[in-house]
Amino acid sequence: MTTPSSKPAETILLVDDDREVLSLAADILRAAGYVVLSTRDPHEALRIARTRAEPLHLLLTDIVMPLMSGRQLAEELRGIQADVKVLFMSAYSIETVEDYLILLAPGEPFVVKPFTMAELKSKVRAALVYRSPFSRPRVSRDEHDHD
Repeated sequence: MTTPSSKPAETILLVDDDREVLSLAADILRAAGYVVLSTRDPHEALRIARTRAEPLHLLLTDIVMPLMSGRQLAEELRGIQADVKVLFMSAYSIETVEDYLILLAPGEPFVVKPFTMAELKSKVRAALVYRSPFSRPRVSRDEHDHD
């Protein structure tokens, strides 16, 4: 029996053009306690992000999709919400993924399809706590203002 947490559930925006993968991943993540917003359409994902009042914690997206690549989706989503974490997934090899200009930092989580329930939950948790070695500390605007 699990006890309710006072911490609100993290919200994941899940995007994959494969209906079965989308449904399976959404079911696994909801059962793990996440709020999951899912769509097969990257343009719809961007609409969701623009109209949502609450923050998205993670974009979990396939890399190779017909309407827009996962890389392009991540870039556009970060234009809407700069601090969203991103976790890419693909059935392709990492070499093929790199052909899509997805360069992962050492230790950066990546989901290989097909995945198990445990693998998906583990990679999502890792992505939510992952800090890129290239991320800069946040500086408030006040620290830059020297009026």
